[in-house]
Amino acid sequence: MTETTVHFIRHGIVKNPDQVYYGRLPGFRLGKLGVRQARAAARIVSQYQIAAVFSSPLERAIETAEEIVKQLDDMEIQISELLLEANTPFEGQPIERLVERNWDVYSGTNHPYEQPTDVLERAREFVANVRKEYQGQQVVATTHGDVIAFMIAWALGKPITNEQKQAIHKDYLGYASITSFTFETDSINETPEFTYLVPLE
Repeated sequence: MTETTVHFIRHGIVKNPDQVYYGRLPGFRLGKLGVRQARAAARIVSQYQIAAVFSSPLERAIETAEEIVKQLDDMEIQISELLLEANTPFEGQPIERLVERNWDVYSGTNHPYEQPTDVLERAREFVANVRKEYQGQQVVATTHGDVIAFMIAWALGKPITNEQKQAIHKDYLGYASITSFTFETDSINETPEFTYLVPLE
């Protein structure tokens, strides 16, 4: 069986002068450093045989994907709602409040807001779709930190919790980091191997 690999790339750092938690809010775009980070990630994945590039609908993820497809002969970006940032009630609130909560945007919230397992379920649905459509190939997906962090926790057999999210890779994932999940079979129950790389720190 040929390996199928999904390269999850966190978006680059965002211009956020008011220091708010932007979540799913529109209008938050990459800063100059974020663009450089995205380009660094693009240089790495351009060395792979990429069959498709997907992105969250949010601007920062799309802009990151745009830097990647420039290195891939302007491959079309496919938008997937499954790659969205977590749905929480904290959008627009000062970052200081989130720091006080240890970046826990889940505790004490109810439907329609998401829990960590909801975010993971979306991520795994995306991966399942990719494995069917692009079996034996490599795909890039630009997305958000929690989506990737909960995928890592799942691959490690760890609890799908905010605490586990914060424990991953020195308190969280790097901007424009590349987390590559590789599946060696077509079993839906396979736990993938993964690698983690930060191209520009």
